[in-house]
Amino acid sequence: MRGYKATIVTLCLGSLLSISFWYMQDDSTLGLYRAPRMKRQPLKSSQICEGCQPIIQDVVRRYNQTWRKEPDTFKEFKQELHAKCNGFDDAIITQANTPLGKQIKFDGSLKTLLVLPTLFNLFPEGHPFGNKTWNKCSVVGNGGILADSNCGQKIDSADYVIRCNLPPIKDEYRSDVGTKTDIVTANPSIILRMYNSLMESRLPFVEKLQSYGSAKILLPAFSYRANTGLSLRAVHTLKDFNSKARPVFFNPMYLKKLSEFWLSKGIKAQRLSTGLMMVSLALELCQNVNVYGFWPFNSHPFKSYKVTNHYYDDNWPRAGSHEMPDEFEQLLRLHSEGVLKLHLGTCDA
Repeated sequence: MRGYKATIVTLCLGSLLSISFWYMQDDSTLGLYRAPRMKRQPLKSSQICEGCQPIIQDVVRRYNQTWRKEPDTFKEFKQELHAKCNGFDDAIITQANTPLGKQIKFDGSLKTLLVLPTLFNLFPEGHPFGNKTWNKCSVVGNGGILADSNCGQKIDSADYVIRCNLPPIKDEYRSDVGTKTDIVTANPSIILRMYNSLMESRLPFVEKLQSYGSAKILLPAFSYRANTGLSLRAVHTLKDFNSKARPVFFNPMYLKKLSEFWLSKGIKAQRLSTGLMMVSLALELCQNVNVYGFWPFNSHPFKSYKVTNHYYDDNWPRAGSHEMPDEFEQLLRLHSEGVLKLHLGTCDA
């Protein structure tokens, strides 16, 4: 896997997690909810990205080795992650970790923002996760490998379910991705492009979030200054319509520490993908982490058909910000070490 990045970065970059960038100019989620279920198309050998086939075979070989959790390895990794990042207490901004009068330092720019009463009152008072952990968690990426996976029931069987960037979960997607949602991230580019920055009719945005029930809606309000106004409008919109959804903010201090943590592991990305952020958080919150929808190739590992970028469309994000091959290698390594469990095939009983 040493040549992993060099071989597939051009043709396969971006498919892992299939999560759009935090950057405002990204439009990879446009048309997110309109696409019909993708038709499975057989791939010829010539259509698989150059050099990918032997890498896929190696991934499958490693993945197919009997998996078992390694409690000591899991504990060691979790303790390191907690010591360096402390996502359990700090991943989400609260009144406790971000007091009145503090200067918030943005993690994606050099901007700062003073916490005044109007902003402070939007932060939750108590612990971001109720000061508790969960036994079994599902982290659900949006990769095309989830299509026809029949993983919905297994995903929903977890005690805590984490999703990314407001993906469609109803109707024809239910059997593959489930519907249970405890926390879901929301890219501000969706608010900008699909809901006209919430400057006109706001009801469609509120109606979209109804599918997530009372889940936390996690917004990166303080990564870039352009995100702040959009995120705050989303918060006020949900409050104005008495939505059950609970908007919260990513803590930029945590995101900065998390980036440094993964840099020490070899990921030199301009910015971590949303999916890796949420897997990292799950490894602090949960005793058993199951990961779905992560796959960086255009062909299925066990079947001969094309894998689309998302399970709901084949729109690709712009290259250059994330290091998807490096991230996938790290996740596969953690799978092999028994720290987390990747799910690449179907979830048939």
